[in-house]
Amino acid sequence: MPETPRAQLIHIDVDRRLGHEWDEWDGRPLPNRGDYDSAPTLFFGWSAATLAAALAIGALGLYLLGPRLALLHPLVPTVLWIGLAVAAALLWAWWAVLFLSYGIGRGLLPEGLAERGPFLRLMRLTSRMAGRFGRRDWVENAAVKVYNALALLRGRKVGTGELLLLIPRCLSKETLDGVLGVAGRYGVPVFVATRGQLARRVIRERRPRAVVAVACERDMVSGLHDVAGKVPVLGLTMTLPSGPCKDALLDLDKLESWVRAYVV
Repeated sequence: MPETPRAQLIHIDVDRRLGHEWDEWDGRPLPNRGDYDSAPTLFFGWSAATLAAALAIGALGLYLLGPRLALLHPLVPTVLWIGLAVAAALLWAWWAVLFLSYGIGRGLLPEGLAERGPFLRLMRLTSRMAGRFGRRDWVENAAVKVYNALALLRGRKVGTGELLLLIPRCLSKETLDGVLGVAGRYGVPVFVATRGQLARRVIRERRPRAVVAVACERDMVSGLHDVAGKVPVLGLTMTLPSGPCKDALLDLDKLESWVRAYVV
């Protein structure tokens, strides 16, 4: 087995140090032992509700401000209502094509409108909406699955040295050994992302052509928003049987299939 991936794992700290995404955790066991596996359609349901709520808030604001805006010019409210209607039509059309693209497994939208740009912003906004109802982790799990499905439709291929594997510090020892085994078989470098800033820095310095990242749903959505617009990323979420930031588990078979899809 090549030694390069293992040699890069220096000063790994698997003690529990919660990231800011888990500041509110009270120490009690997580629901379903930290397994938030959800159907991808959950994201589409919540994202539709989020779009509807955002447009409704915009319409309410325009309705309340309309009389004052009319003092500037009688046509101002009319123009703004037309603008809101056009924006709503475009957003719903984009959402419908996105849903259809996922459903039939074909890339009907350019990359900038599918797994980048507006999709990442919708993912973050939907996450915040779901968080208000205590469903954040489940919805984020579904959102990441949709993102991965759209990204895999591109069928990218890169060299082994051009793919970077990002993993968190909180993997269980057995899972970490499994990850190193996958990386060694395909000659892919591994980086332990102890903080989001370090992950972004190593991407800037190494300039990979693609990234396979491992994280919990909360860190994954945040990380995709920061990185996926700059470099292609596939995101593999984990289960957290011991709570956040300790002894996390992941699907090693899926990890290997994604690495293999990029480099073979």
